[in-house]
Amino acid sequence: MDFFIDTHAHVYADDFQNDRMDMLQKATEAGVGKVYMPNVDHASIDKMMEIESRSNGQCIAAMGLHPCSVKKDFQRELYIVEEWLAKRKFAAVGEIGTDLYWDKTFWEQQKEAFTIQVNWAKQYKLPIIIHCRESIDQTIELVEQLKDENLTGIFHCFSGNVDQAYRITRLGFMLGIGGVATFKNGGLDKVLPQIELDHLVLETDSPYLAPVPHRGKRNEPSYVPLVAQRIADIMNVSVDEVQRKTTHNALKIFV
Repeated sequence: MDFFIDTHAHVYADDFQNDRMDMLQKATEAGVGKVYMPNVDHASIDKMMEIESRSNGQCIAAMGLHPCSVKKDFQRELYIVEEWLAKRKFAAVGEIGTDLYWDKTFWEQQKEAFTIQVNWAKQYKLPIIIHCRESIDQTIELVEQLKDENLTGIFHCFSGNVDQAYRITRLGFMLGIGGVATFKNGGLDKVLPQIELDHLVLETDSPYLAPVPHRGKRNEPSYVPLVAQRIADIMNVSVDEVQRKTTHNALKIFV
């Protein structure tokens, strides 16, 4: 397990259209052995599947409906997700969750779509990958209501406080740590020293949220070691320990 895992990267995005295979080779050279790809909606599926099939096991697909894609016709989108989940094995159900950052119009629909997809994850005994931008407390409450012995996963792009981190880890979920950990005012320098490495996984959310010193530019999986180094500095441990623990944690989630 001498490699990093990027537990969350949209490497099928158009941002990588001109250099996708070179970008994945850079990730390999940086020691990133696996990249998990959360789905967004029906429009991202074909490209995601193509990359998975061409990547020699490096890129692994998840299946779900992103909360920002939950609109009036979300049932139609969910029907496609349900079809795919019945058709083949996926690493996880995701990216699912809630989002109050851009638009609050479909909040009730977001909660309904999330609940439906969580129940599919239980049915297929898959972990879930949770998006909760500007809605972390509400999403934790939803998970607390839905939790059973078959439900686990990752709270992607965690940037919350210590109390929120404790609530999440008590549920048996991992905290996905990415570029925000490297931001000067990201806040995780106050939180991570109070959390055990056993509860963390690494991610990039490529092409978004690039870590320092690439902040504001396109993110990519080869930057995972930068996140690991920052976590090591904050938690006063070695990068090797961060790599070993987070890889173990990711493989435990994505069985």
